[in-house]
Amino acid sequence: MTGLAVDDAAWASTWRPRAVGDKLLLTLGLVLCALVLPVWPGSLLVGLTAVGLALGPARVPARVFARAVRLPLAFVAVGAVTAVVQVSTDGIGWAPDAAATGGALVGHALAGGAAVMLLATTTPVSDLLPALRRARVPAAVVEVASMIYRLLFVLLISMRTIREAQTSRLGYSTARRSYRSSGLLAAAVLTRSWDRARRLQGGLAGRGMTTDLRVLPEVLPSSRSFLAGTVLGLTVLCGLTVVLS
Repeated sequence: MTGLAVDDAAWASTWRPRAVGDKLLLTLGLVLCALVLPVWPGSLLVGLTAVGLALGPARVPARVFARAVRLPLAFVAVGAVTAVVQVSTDGIGWAPDAAATGGALVGHALAGGAAVMLLATTTPVSDLLPALRRARVPAAVVEVASMIYRLLFVLLISMRTIREAQTSRLGYSTARRSYRSSGLLAAAVLTRSWDRARRLQGGLAGRGMTTDLRVLPEVLPSSRSFLAGTVLGLTVLCGLTVVLS
């Protein structure tokens, strides 16, 4: 268990042994369909397909998938509101085509977000980083992503340790104490994480680590049947959209 619910779900998913390229092809295809196809019924079909694959064949827990999409849903809601509200000399009001614009924005965003979450809940970051290197993504970008991923666990461990100590001292027994303990927790986590990151950098530099940290990636074989099913499924999805629209 890594402490990150999405990462834990990815490691436990039945699709984890599948090649990253296979899952990337499926995800990119669904995202492209979500962007290109009309909201009705294209985005609806894409969203249902992504959720169905995640909860069905991939065996991602429904609770984890629902928690993973909460923040994207909030972001989409805020974006939809800003897109349908207009400011003029008469004041603030709804745009003339508010319903159509807001519906299209929400539909495309939710469908594409569900497709991306399908990849996130079935593919650990440790599998994605070697795939990015093989795709010739700049090494600096991959290294920054790798360092941020490692520092997340430093933050989680620090936060969990400090919060347990505060709870044992009744730091959250009242609203006033909770407010004060939360501020102290944020300050302590940031300073401790910064110190640990600095020591990690110093240790790597002392060992002569002047380039990116390379590891031996696990080779996951590609599946021709999965690729064929992906192409066939995307084709059927596009065909259904044309027929039903």
